[in-house]
Amino acid sequence: MQTPTFLDILRAKQTIAPHLPRTPLFKYPALDAATGLDLYVKHENYQPIGAFKVRGGINLVSQLSDDEKTRGVISASTGNHGQSIAYAARLFNVPATIVVPENANPVKVDAMRALGATIIFHGPDFDAAREHCEAVAEEKHLRYVHSGNEPHLIAGVGTHTLEILEDVPDVDVIIVPIGGGSGAAGACIAAKAINPNIRVIGVQAEKAPAAYKSWKNRALLEDTNATFAEGLATRTAFALPQKILWEMLDDFILVSEEAMRAAIVMYLQKAKTLSEGAGASSLAGALQLREQLQERKVALILSGGNITPEQLKQVLA
Repeated sequence: MQTPTFLDILRAKQTIAPHLPRTPLFKYPALDAATGLDLYVKHENYQPIGAFKVRGGINLVSQLSDDEKTRGVISASTGNHGQSIAYAARLFNVPATIVVPENANPVKVDAMRALGATIIFHGPDFDAAREHCEAVAEEKHLRYVHSGNEPHLIAGVGTHTLEILEDVPDVDVIIVPIGGGSGAAGACIAAKAINPNIRVIGVQAEKAPAAYKSWKNRALLEDTNATFAEGLATRTAFALPQKILWEMLDDFILVSEEAMRAAIVMYLQKAKTLSEGAGASSLAGALQLREQLQERKVALILSGGNITPEQLKQVLA
């Protein structure tokens, strides 16, 4: 696996542009007043699948060989990555199979089905689904798309940071949610190429800290993944994103379940926008780092808005 470069992100921008509009970077005075910070929200929840990962899916599927497109693709996902592959596969007429945990977010599963993907339920969590997915891929000779260890995925999702810096070139800090780490890896590559002084900060759930602990220890580690924010719920760190994060990520913090729920409500109240747990984690991280972010321009990547009605009821309760 070759580490993607800034040039790869520029190429991805050209690849994606005919298929996806830019997402807005909005400023909300009410959100600034509530937090005491200078915030800009990158609305990846406005993507057609409601999450940033579609950028990577289109960049990867568009570059498959004819043989790979004919045989089809398979991937494991808790939802957003699977939607991205299903969306891109439909766009380029490629058969897609997505393996999801048995308790997968039904909003995301229904969306994948609507996009034409075949759904396989397996195991209690993402990593169990991933292991089964790898076995099926080998058995049926499908193109396995890993949710993190794919250079085209990382280059594709890095275009969100390129857009941020085109809109607000003097951003000081970018805060990005981390599950597997592809979004943060892409953010690091784009931001550091344009301005090495930009601080990129990753945020993960306290109850799913595998990527955080791997970054701290510079080793690929496993841990629990008991968070309600399924977009952050990986119990195994991924090699390629971690390699990039070890070299480029400036800081990495953990946030509580309560902090993410409070951030979802704050987005509803102050920005009139809907976020899932993972998407709200960047706002939760900004609130946790409030003292050190004073007088800095801070971009928050709101990575997705695919929250179920039941999750939203629990949050509001």
